[in-house]
Amino acid sequence: MSDSNEPVVPSDLESALEAEPMALAAWASLTPLARRDFVGWIQGAKQAETRARRIRIACENLAAGKRRPCCYAVVPMDLYKALGADAEAKAAWSRLGSDEKRDRVEWIEESSDRVERKIRIAELCATLTMG
Repeated sequence: MSDSNEPVVPSDLESALEAEPMALAAWASLTPLARRDFVGWIQGAKQAETRARRIRIACENLAAGKRRPCCYAVVPMDLYKALGADAEAKAAWSRLGSDEKRDRVEWIEESSDRVERKIRIAELCATLTMG
């Protein structure tokens, strides 16, 4: 896709959308940011069964007119807690735009290693504090 804000749609989600015309039409009407939320929610599943269920739910919700995934936390709990412990970082976070926040969350969530994830959160908080 040519738009850098456009998420890469996983093949299993793409197949499910193509099998459900109403969901596919709703998907096409979403903003890139909303599509990124759905993709992020689906990719956040740790087990294959959970992923399959989220894809099914996403298609059902899209077909029903919902434009965001249910229960998808834009800020992961570990980052939320770190921001809560650092007033300056929290204030700087609140001034960021939606795209900036999602980019930073994606960077943190790219790490599957717990230690690396904690390091990334600490780096983000330090960067936010420094401005």
